[in-house]
Amino acid sequence: MKSEPCRVNSFRLIVTGGGTGGHTYPALTAIRTLQNRLAAEGRALEVLWIGTADGLEARVAPAEGIAFATVATGKIRRSSNPLMMMSAANMRDMARVPLGVAQARKLVADFRPDVVLATGGYVAVPAGLAARMCRRPLVLHEQTVRLGLANRKLAGSATRIAVSSESTLPLLPEAVRGVAVVTGNPIRPEVLAGHPDKAVGALGLHGFDRRLPTVYVTGGAQGSQQINGVVRDALPWLLERANVVHQCGPDNVEELRQYAAALPAGLAGRYYLAGFVGAELPDVLALADVVVSRSGAGTLAELTALGKPAVFIPLASSAGNEQAHNARHLEGAGAAVALLGDVTADHLRDAIGPLLTDPALRETMAERARAHGRPDAADRLVDVLLSAASG
Repeated sequence: MKSEPCRVNSFRLIVTGGGTGGHTYPALTAIRTLQNRLAAEGRALEVLWIGTADGLEARVAPAEGIAFATVATGKIRRSSNPLMMMSAANMRDMARVPLGVAQARKLVADFRPDVVLATGGYVAVPAGLAARMCRRPLVLHEQTVRLGLANRKLAGSATRIAVSSESTLPLLPEAVRGVAVVTGNPIRPEVLAGHPDKAVGALGLHGFDRRLPTVYVTGGAQGSQQINGVVRDALPWLLERANVVHQCGPDNVEELRQYAAALPAGLAGRYYLAGFVGAELPDVLALADVVVSRSGAGTLAELTALGKPAVFIPLASSAGNEQAHNARHLEGAGAAVALLGDVTADHLRDAIGPLLTDPALRETMAERARAHGRPDAADRLVDVLLSAASG
Protein backbone atom coordinates (compact mmCIF):
# COMPACT_ATOMS: atom_id res chain seq x y z
CA MET A 1 0.00 0.00 0.00
CA LYS A 2 1.82 3.08 -1.28
CA SER A 3 0.94 6.39 0.37
CA GLU A 4 1.32 9.96 -0.78
CA PRO A 5 4.37 11.86 0.48
CA CYS A 6 3.94 13.31 3.95
CA ARG A 7 2.27 16.72 4.01
CA VAL A 8 4.10 19.31 6.10
CA ASN A 9 1.05 20.09 8.22
CA SER A 10 -0.15 16.54 8.81
CA PHE A 11 0.57 13.97 11.48
CA ARG A 12 0.84 10.36 10.36
CA LEU A 13 -0.23 7.57 12.69
CA ILE A 14 -0.26 3.81 12.27
CA VAL A 15 -2.57 1.97 14.64
CA THR A 16 -2.32 -1.77 15.07
CA GLY A 17 -4.30 -4.05 17.32
CA GLY A 18 -7.75 -5.53 17.50
CA GLY A 19 -9.59 -8.79 17.28
CA THR A 20 -11.92 -7.72 20.10
CA GLY A 21 -13.53 -4.52 21.31
CA GLY A 22 -11.09 -4.40 24.22
CA HIS A 23 -8.22 -3.70 21.83
CA THR A 24 -10.20 -1.86 19.14
CA TYR A 25 -12.27 0.78 20.90
CA PRO A 26 -9.46 2.34 22.99
CA ALA A 27 -7.51 2.77 19.74
CA LEU A 28 -10.50 4.35 18.02
CA THR A 29 -11.07 6.74 20.93
CA ALA A 30 -7.40 7.73 20.85
CA ILE A 31 -7.62 8.40 17.10
CA ARG A 32 -10.66 10.65 17.53
CA THR A 33 -9.02 12.52 20.40
CA LEU A 34 -5.78 13.04 18.47
CA GLN A 35 -7.74 14.20 15.44
CA ASN A 36 -9.55 16.82 17.53
CA ARG A 37 -6.32 17.95 19.18
CA LEU A 38 -4.59 18.42 15.82
CA ALA A 39 -7.61 20.10 14.22
CA ALA A 40 -7.53 22.74 16.96
CA GLU A 41 -3.96 23.47 15.81
CA GLY A 42 -4.93 23.56 12.14
CA ARG A 43 -3.27 20.23 11.42
CA ALA A 44 -4.57 17.09 9.73
CA LEU A 45 -4.30 13.48 10.88
CA GLU A 46 -3.57 10.65 8.45
CA VAL A 47 -4.16 7.17 9.85
CA LEU A 48 -3.46 3.66 8.64
CA TRP A 49 -4.88 0.81 10.72
CA ILE A 50 -3.13 -2.55 10.38
CA GLY A 51 -5.41 -5.38 11.50
CA THR A 52 -6.90 -8.73 10.61
CA ALA A 53 -9.55 -9.33 8.00
CA ASP A 54 -11.87 -11.11 10.44
CA GLY A 55 -11.36 -8.94 13.54
CA LEU A 56 -13.69 -6.22 14.79
CA GLU A 57 -11.23 -3.60 13.55
CA ALA A 58 -11.92 -4.66 9.95
CA ARG A 59 -15.46 -3.29 10.36
CA VAL A 60 -14.74 -0.37 12.69
CA ALA A 61 -11.87 1.27 10.81
CA PRO A 62 -13.53 1.53 7.35
CA ALA A 63 -16.78 2.70 8.98
CA GLU A 64 -14.78 5.57 10.49
CA GLY A 65 -13.15 6.41 7.15
CA ILE A 66 -9.78 5.06 8.32
CA ALA A 67 -7.48 3.40 5.77
CA PHE A 68 -7.16 -0.28 6.62
CA ALA A 69 -4.62 -2.95 5.68
CA THR A 70 -4.20 -6.57 6.73
CA VAL A 71 -1.11 -8.67 7.36
CA ALA A 72 -0.61 -12.38 7.93
CA THR A 73 -0.87 -13.26 11.60
CA GLY A 74 -0.31 -16.20 13.87
CA LYS A 75 -2.59 -16.67 16.85
CA ILE A 76 -0.83 -18.54 19.64
CA ARG A 77 -3.23 -20.81 21.54
CA ARG A 78 -2.01 -20.67 25.11
CA SER A 79 -1.81 -23.67 27.42
CA SER A 80 -0.19 -24.46 30.76
CA ASN A 81 1.04 -27.67 29.12
CA PRO A 82 4.22 -26.94 27.07
CA LEU A 83 3.44 -29.89 24.78
CA MET A 84 0.06 -28.39 23.92
CA MET A 85 1.83 -25.15 22.98
CA MET A 86 3.61 -27.18 20.30
CA SER A 87 0.32 -28.19 18.65
CA ALA A 88 0.05 -28.38 14.87
CA ALA A 89 -2.23 -25.33 14.81
CA ASN A 90 0.30 -23.27 16.78
CA MET A 91 3.14 -24.45 14.57
CA ARG A 92 1.21 -23.42 11.43
CA ASP A 93 0.36 -20.02 12.86
CA MET A 94 3.86 -19.30 14.12
CA ALA A 95 5.16 -20.01 10.64
CA ARG A 96 2.94 -17.17 9.36
CA VAL A 97 4.54 -14.56 11.63
CA PRO A 98 7.64 -13.89 9.45
CA LEU A 99 5.38 -13.25 6.44
CA GLY A 100 3.27 -10.87 8.52
CA VAL A 101 6.37 -9.01 9.69
CA ALA A 102 7.58 -8.63 6.08
CA GLN A 103 4.18 -7.31 5.00
CA ALA A 104 4.01 -4.93 7.95
CA ARG A 105 7.53 -3.68 7.30
CA LYS A 106 6.56 -2.65 3.79
CA LEU A 107 3.43 -0.88 5.07
CA VAL A 108 5.40 1.01 7.71
CA ALA A 109 8.20 1.92 5.30
CA ASP A 110 5.72 3.21 2.70
CA PHE A 111 3.47 5.12 5.12
CA ARG A 112 6.35 6.59 7.17
CA PRO A 113 4.36 7.23 10.35
CA ASP A 114 5.34 9.77 12.97
CA VAL A 115 4.45 7.12 15.54
CA VAL A 116 2.97 3.60 15.72
CA LEU A 117 0.34 2.81 18.37
CA ALA A 118 -0.13 -0.87 19.28
CA THR A 119 -3.09 -1.73 21.49
CA GLY A 120 -2.68 -5.52 21.73
CA GLY A 121 -4.02 -8.63 20.08
CA TYR A 122 -1.82 -10.96 18.07
CA VAL A 123 -2.02 -8.73 14.96
CA ALA A 124 -0.04 -6.06 16.82
CA VAL A 125 3.14 -8.14 16.88
CA PRO A 126 4.11 -7.91 13.15
CA ALA A 127 3.46 -4.16 12.95
CA GLY A 128 5.19 -3.53 16.27
CA LEU A 129 8.29 -5.41 15.13
CA ALA A 130 8.15 -3.57 11.79
CA ALA A 131 8.15 -0.23 13.64
CA ARG A 132 11.43 -1.20 15.31
CA MET A 133 12.93 -2.35 11.99
CA CYS A 134 11.95 0.93 10.33
CA ARG A 135 13.10 2.97 13.34
CA ARG A 136 9.70 4.52 13.96
CA PRO A 137 8.60 5.34 17.53
CA LEU A 138 6.39 2.60 18.99
CA VAL A 139 3.86 3.28 21.75
CA LEU A 140 2.19 0.30 23.40
CA HIS A 141 -1.10 0.66 25.21
CA GLU A 142 -2.13 -1.99 27.71
CA GLN A 143 -5.77 -2.09 28.82
CA THR A 144 -5.48 -4.72 31.55
CA VAL A 145 -3.56 -4.85 34.83
CA ARG A 146 -0.98 -7.28 33.43
CA LEU A 147 0.65 -6.96 30.03
CA GLY A 148 -1.05 -9.11 27.40
CA LEU A 149 0.96 -11.60 25.37
CA ALA A 150 1.43 -9.31 22.34
CA ASN A 151 2.58 -6.36 24.45
CA ARG A 152 4.96 -8.59 26.40
CA LYS A 153 6.57 -9.60 23.11
CA LEU A 154 6.87 -5.95 22.02
CA ALA A 155 7.83 -4.31 25.33
CA GLY A 156 11.56 -4.34 24.59
CA SER A 157 10.95 -2.50 21.30
CA ALA A 158 8.70 0.22 22.72
CA THR A 159 9.50 3.89 22.93
CA ARG A 160 6.79 4.28 25.58
CA ILE A 161 4.45 1.84 27.31
CA ALA A 162 1.13 3.39 28.33
CA VAL A 163 -0.64 1.37 31.04
CA SER A 164 -4.11 1.67 32.50
CA SER A 165 -3.32 1.15 36.18
CA GLU A 166 -0.65 2.17 38.68
CA SER A 167 -0.59 -1.44 39.84
CA THR A 168 0.79 -2.49 36.44
CA LEU A 169 4.10 -0.69 36.97
CA PRO A 170 5.69 -3.13 39.45
CA LEU A 171 4.56 -6.04 37.25
CA LEU A 172 6.55 -4.79 34.26
CA PRO A 173 9.99 -6.22 33.45
CA GLU A 174 12.50 -4.02 35.23
CA ALA A 175 14.25 -3.21 31.95
CA VAL A 176 11.19 -1.37 30.54
CA ARG A 177 9.76 0.34 33.64
CA GLY A 178 11.59 3.52 32.73
CA VAL A 179 9.52 3.99 29.55
CA ALA A 180 6.17 3.24 31.22
CA VAL A 181 3.54 5.88 31.98
CA VAL A 182 0.07 5.54 33.49
CA THR A 183 -2.58 6.94 31.16
CA GLY A 184 -5.67 4.89 31.96
CA ASN A 185 -7.78 3.12 29.35
CA PRO A 186 -9.48 5.48 26.85
CA ILE A 187 -13.26 5.41 26.94
CA ARG A 188 -15.77 6.99 24.61
CA PRO A 189 -16.62 10.52 25.85
CA GLU A 190 -20.34 9.93 25.27
CA VAL A 191 -20.28 7.27 28.03
CA LEU A 192 -19.62 10.05 30.53
CA ALA A 193 -22.47 12.25 29.30
CA GLY A 194 -25.55 10.13 30.07
CA HIS A 195 -28.68 11.31 31.86
CA PRO A 196 -30.95 9.00 33.89
CA ASP A 197 -34.23 10.64 32.83
CA LYS A 198 -33.33 10.06 29.18
CA ALA A 199 -33.05 6.33 29.86
CA VAL A 200 -36.50 6.31 31.45
CA GLY A 201 -37.99 8.10 28.42
CA ALA A 202 -36.11 6.22 25.70
CA LEU A 203 -36.74 2.75 27.14
CA GLY A 204 -40.19 3.45 28.56
CA LEU A 205 -39.23 2.58 32.12
CA HIS A 206 -42.39 4.11 33.56
CA GLY A 207 -43.07 1.06 35.74
CA PHE A 208 -39.82 1.63 37.62
CA ASP A 209 -40.06 2.74 41.24
CA ARG A 210 -37.53 5.56 41.38
CA ARG A 211 -37.46 5.32 45.17
CA LEU A 212 -35.64 2.01 44.72
CA PRO A 213 -32.08 1.60 43.39
CA THR A 214 -31.66 0.51 39.76
CA VAL A 215 -29.42 -2.42 38.76
CA TYR A 216 -27.99 -2.71 35.27
CA VAL A 217 -27.12 -6.29 34.31
CA THR A 218 -24.99 -6.95 31.24
CA GLY A 219 -22.98 -9.84 29.88
CA GLY A 220 -21.66 -7.78 26.97
CA ALA A 221 -23.06 -7.39 23.47
CA GLN A 222 -23.76 -11.12 23.05
CA GLY A 223 -24.93 -11.63 26.61
CA SER A 224 -23.70 -14.20 29.12
CA GLN A 225 -25.49 -17.47 29.78
CA GLN A 226 -23.88 -17.60 33.21
CA ILE A 227 -24.97 -14.10 34.28
CA ASN A 228 -28.42 -14.56 32.74
CA GLY A 229 -28.97 -17.77 34.68
CA VAL A 230 -27.82 -16.34 38.00
CA VAL A 231 -29.97 -13.21 37.62
CA ARG A 232 -33.00 -15.23 36.47
CA ASP A 233 -32.79 -17.40 39.57
CA ALA A 234 -32.54 -14.35 41.83
CA LEU A 235 -35.00 -12.17 39.92
CA PRO A 236 -38.10 -12.16 42.17
CA TRP A 237 -35.91 -11.42 45.20
CA LEU A 238 -34.03 -8.76 43.24
CA LEU A 239 -37.17 -7.00 41.99
CA GLU A 240 -38.53 -6.69 45.51
CA ARG A 241 -35.52 -4.47 46.26
CA ALA A 242 -34.60 -2.81 42.95
CA ASN A 243 -35.47 -1.96 39.38
CA VAL A 244 -33.52 -4.01 36.84
CA VAL A 245 -32.36 -3.23 33.29
CA HIS A 246 -31.08 -6.51 31.86
CA GLN A 247 -29.10 -6.71 28.62
CA CYS A 248 -29.21 -10.45 28.02
CA GLY A 249 -27.91 -10.83 24.43
CA PRO A 250 -30.07 -11.16 21.29
CA ASP A 251 -30.18 -14.97 21.40
CA ASN A 252 -31.43 -15.12 24.98
CA VAL A 253 -34.38 -12.71 24.94
CA GLU A 254 -37.18 -15.17 24.25
CA GLU A 255 -36.31 -17.58 27.06
CA LEU A 256 -36.04 -14.81 29.64
CA ARG A 257 -39.17 -13.09 28.35
CA GLN A 258 -41.14 -16.27 29.00
CA TYR A 259 -39.76 -16.44 32.50
CA ALA A 260 -40.54 -12.76 33.15
CA ALA A 261 -44.14 -13.27 31.99
CA ALA A 262 -44.77 -15.28 35.15
CA LEU A 263 -43.62 -12.50 37.48
CA PRO A 264 -46.23 -10.80 39.68
CA ALA A 265 -47.53 -7.63 38.03
CA GLY A 266 -46.07 -5.41 40.74
CA LEU A 267 -42.60 -6.78 40.09
CA ALA A 268 -42.79 -7.14 36.30
CA GLY A 269 -43.01 -3.36 35.85
CA ARG A 270 -39.57 -3.00 37.45
CA TYR A 271 -37.91 -5.34 34.95
CA TYR A 272 -36.72 -4.17 31.53
CA LEU A 273 -35.29 -6.89 29.29
CA ALA A 274 -33.30 -6.10 26.15
CA GLY A 275 -31.21 -8.17 23.79
CA PHE A 276 -28.87 -5.25 23.29
CA VAL A 277 -28.56 -1.74 24.69
CA GLY A 278 -27.06 0.56 22.06
CA ALA A 279 -27.22 4.35 21.90
CA GLU A 280 -29.07 4.45 25.23
CA LEU A 281 -26.14 2.89 27.13
CA PRO A 282 -24.72 6.16 28.54
CA ASP A 283 -28.15 7.04 29.91
CA VAL A 284 -28.69 3.53 31.32
CA LEU A 285 -25.32 3.74 33.08
CA ALA A 286 -26.28 7.14 34.47
CA LEU A 287 -29.51 5.64 35.81
CA ALA A 288 -27.81 2.59 37.35
CA ASP A 289 -26.93 2.56 41.05
CA VAL A 290 -25.24 -0.86 40.80
CA VAL A 291 -23.91 -2.78 37.79
CA VAL A 292 -23.66 -6.58 37.48
CA SER A 293 -21.30 -7.51 34.65
CA ARG A 294 -18.19 -9.21 33.36
CA SER A 295 -14.89 -7.54 34.28
CA GLY A 296 -13.18 -6.87 30.98
CA ALA A 297 -10.78 -3.94 30.73
CA GLY A 298 -13.21 -1.69 28.84
CA THR A 299 -15.99 -2.30 31.35
CA LEU A 300 -13.66 -1.51 34.25
CA ALA A 301 -12.52 1.71 32.58
CA GLU A 302 -16.10 2.90 32.06
CA LEU A 303 -17.44 1.94 35.48
CA THR A 304 -14.51 3.44 37.40
CA ALA A 305 -14.61 6.66 35.37
CA LEU A 306 -18.31 6.93 36.22
CA GLY A 307 -17.83 5.78 39.82
CA LYS A 308 -20.32 2.90 39.69
CA PRO A 309 -20.52 0.21 42.38
CA ALA A 310 -20.24 -3.15 40.65
CA VAL A 311 -20.64 -6.86 41.23
CA PHE A 312 -18.30 -8.60 38.80
CA ILE A 313 -18.79 -12.15 37.53
CA PRO A 314 -15.58 -12.64 35.51
CA LEU A 315 -15.41 -14.66 32.31
CA ALA A 316 -13.46 -17.72 33.42
CA SER A 317 -12.05 -18.37 29.95
CA SER A 318 -10.62 -14.87 29.40
CA ALA A 319 -7.01 -14.81 28.21
CA GLY A 320 -4.65 -15.39 31.11
CA ASN A 321 -7.64 -15.34 33.47
CA GLU A 322 -7.39 -11.58 33.13
CA GLN A 323 -11.01 -10.81 34.04
CA ALA A 324 -10.67 -12.53 37.42
CA HIS A 325 -7.46 -10.62 38.04
CA ASN A 326 -9.20 -7.34 37.17
CA ALA A 327 -12.14 -8.12 39.47
CA ARG A 328 -9.91 -9.10 42.39
CA HIS A 329 -7.88 -5.94 41.93
CA LEU A 330 -10.91 -3.66 42.35
CA GLU A 331 -12.41 -5.78 45.11
CA GLY A 332 -9.15 -5.46 47.04
CA ALA A 333 -9.51 -1.69 46.82
CA GLY A 334 -13.10 -1.82 48.08
CA ALA A 335 -14.26 -0.58 44.66
CA ALA A 336 -16.30 -3.65 43.62
CA VAL A 337 -17.39 -7.14 44.64
CA ALA A 338 -15.92 -10.13 42.78
CA LEU A 339 -17.84 -13.40 42.42
CA LEU A 340 -15.50 -16.11 41.21
CA GLY A 341 -15.91 -19.76 40.30
CA ASP A 342 -19.31 -21.46 40.29
CA VAL A 343 -21.60 -18.49 41.02
CA THR A 344 -25.17 -19.11 42.18
CA ALA A 345 -28.19 -16.91 42.85
CA ASP A 346 -27.39 -17.14 46.58
CA HIS A 347 -23.92 -15.73 45.92
CA LEU A 348 -25.42 -12.85 43.97
CA ARG A 349 -27.96 -12.13 46.71
CA ASP A 350 -25.23 -12.07 49.35
CA ALA A 351 -23.07 -9.76 47.23
CA ILE A 352 -25.64 -7.28 46.01
CA GLY A 353 -28.05 -7.25 48.96
CA PRO A 354 -26.01 -4.87 51.18
CA LEU A 355 -25.48 -2.50 48.24
CA LEU A 356 -29.22 -2.31 47.55
CA THR A 357 -30.22 -1.64 51.16
CA ASP A 358 -27.41 0.72 52.20
CA PRO A 359 -26.99 3.96 50.17
CA ALA A 360 -23.96 4.92 52.26
CA LEU A 361 -22.23 1.67 51.33
CA ARG A 362 -22.99 2.32 47.65
CA GLU A 363 -21.53 5.81 47.91
CA THR A 364 -18.37 4.56 49.62
CA MET A 365 -17.85 1.96 46.90
CA ALA A 366 -18.60 4.57 44.22
CA GLU A 367 -15.92 6.89 45.63
CA ARG A 368 -13.37 4.08 45.71
CA ALA A 369 -14.24 3.09 42.15
CA ARG A 370 -13.94 6.71 41.04
CA ALA A 371 -10.47 6.89 42.59
CA HIS A 372 -9.39 4.22 40.07
CA GLY A 373 -11.09 5.92 37.13
CA ARG A 374 -9.31 8.01 34.52
CA PRO A 375 -11.90 9.82 32.41
CA ASP A 376 -9.07 11.80 30.75
CA ALA A 377 -7.24 8.64 29.62
CA ALA A 378 -7.60 9.40 25.89
CA ASP A 379 -6.01 12.83 26.31
CA ARG A 380 -3.20 11.33 28.38
CA LEU A 381 -2.53 8.72 25.69
CA VAL A 382 -2.51 11.40 22.99
CA ASP A 383 0.08 13.32 25.04
CA VAL A 384 2.26 10.18 25.03
CA LEU A 385 1.85 9.72 21.26
CA LEU A 386 2.82 13.32 20.51
CA SER A 387 5.76 13.15 22.91
CA ALA A 388 7.05 9.90 21.39
CA ALA A 389 6.72 11.32 17.87
CA SER A 390 8.67 14.46 18.75
CA GLY A 391 11.49 12.29 20.08
